[in-house]
Amino acid sequence: MKYLVTGAAGFIGFHVAKKLLERGDTVVGLDIINDYYDVSLKVDRLAELGITPSEIEKDKLVKSNNKAFSFIKMDLTDKNLLLQLFEKEGFDRVVNLAAQAGVRYSLTNPEVYVDSNITGFLNILEACRFYPVEHLIYASSSSVYGANEKMPFSTSDSVDHPISLYAASKKANELMAHTYSHLFSIPTTGLRFFTVYGPWGRPDMALFLFTEAILKGEPIKVFNYGKMKRDFTYIDDIVNGILGVADKAPKPKPDYNAADGDPSEAKAPYKIYNIGNSSPVSLMDYIHAVEKGLGKKAKMDLLPLQPGDVPASHADVTDLIRDTGYKPLTSVENGVKAFTEWYMKYYDKK
Repeated sequence: MKYLVTGAAGFIGFHVAKKLLERGDTVVGLDIINDYYDVSLKVDRLAELGITPSEIEKDKLVKSNNKAFSFIKMDLTDKNLLLQLFEKEGFDRVVNLAAQAGVRYSLTNPEVYVDSNITGFLNILEACRFYPVEHLIYASSSSVYGANEKMPFSTSDSVDHPISLYAASKKANELMAHTYSHLFSIPTTGLRFFTVYGPWGRPDMALFLFTEAILKGEPIKVFNYGKMKRDFTYIDDIVNGILGVADKAPKPKPDYNAADGDPSEAKAPYKIYNIGNSSPVSLMDYIHAVEKGLGKKAKMDLLPLQPGDVPASHADVTDLIRDTGYKPLTSVENGVKAFTEWYMKYYDKK
C-alpha cells in the first residue's frame, strides 16, 4: 500500500511511518516542521527515517536512502499544493496526524488551531474527495469528552461539552469527516487518542517535562495536587492500533438509525474509536515510575487543576478490540523505563 502520513516529523506520525516501512508499505511523509517545540527533535526523527536535514526544503518531495520513504515539508493550509501532491502520488490510504496539539497552548494561541486543525483537515478531506483513497484515518482526541464524568469514556457517549478549543477542533474534525463520508462516500475513521507516551515523545508532555526537571534537580509541576488519573498508552500499542484500523476501512450501514444509533457509526462509511490502554494510572504512580526509571527522586510543586484539563480519563476500547483485535501490551512501568532509557541516550545524560 502507498500511504500519506501527515505529521510525519511528529511523535506519533514518526512511529507510524517507521512501522509502515518495516512491514513493507510505501510512505510519503508530510510535515510543516513548525517551532511549537524543538525543531531539532523533529529533524532527528526524520533522520531516523533516512531524510538528512540538508535535503529538507519547503514544498519539495525528497526520497530517503531506503527509497520506500519520501518526505515533503508542506503546509496543509496550501490546498493547491496538497491537491497536486495527491494527483501525482496516487495514495491508497491517508493517516492524518498533522495537527496543532496541546490543550493549554490553545488557551493562548487559538488561531493556530483553526488554521491547522480545521483548515488543514478540510484540505485533506477535499484532496480525498478529488483523488479518492480507500481509507482516511485521522487523529481525534480523548479531550473531546470534555466535561463528561461517566467512566470509562465511550464512543457511544455524547461529546457536546468540550472545555478547550483544542477539544472543539477535534470534535469539528469528526463532524467534518462524517459530512465527507456521507456526501462523497470517503471511508473515514477517527481515533480518539488517550495520553500517548514513549521514546521520541513530545517535549511539552508530562513525561518529558518530568524527566527533564528531575534530572536538573528542579521541581515538577503536579496539577490538581496529584489527584489525577490518565489512561497512559505506550506508543507501540498506539501504532499497532492505528495499523489495525487502517487495514479495516468502515463500510456503509444502510439500516443505521441516527435517532437511536451509536454516534460513532453512521449510514455512511464512517467510524470513531477510542484508542487507549483502558487501564488508568494515577499521576503519582506515573511519577514514581519516572523516578524509578531515572534512579532519582522528584521534587514536587503541587498546583490546582489547570483550565481545560480534566481530572481523569479512561478509554472504553471494546469496539476496537472487537473489530481489530487491538491489545495493548505495555505496562506503564515498562513504557516509562523505555522512555527514560531513550531520553538518557538521546540527550547523553549518562
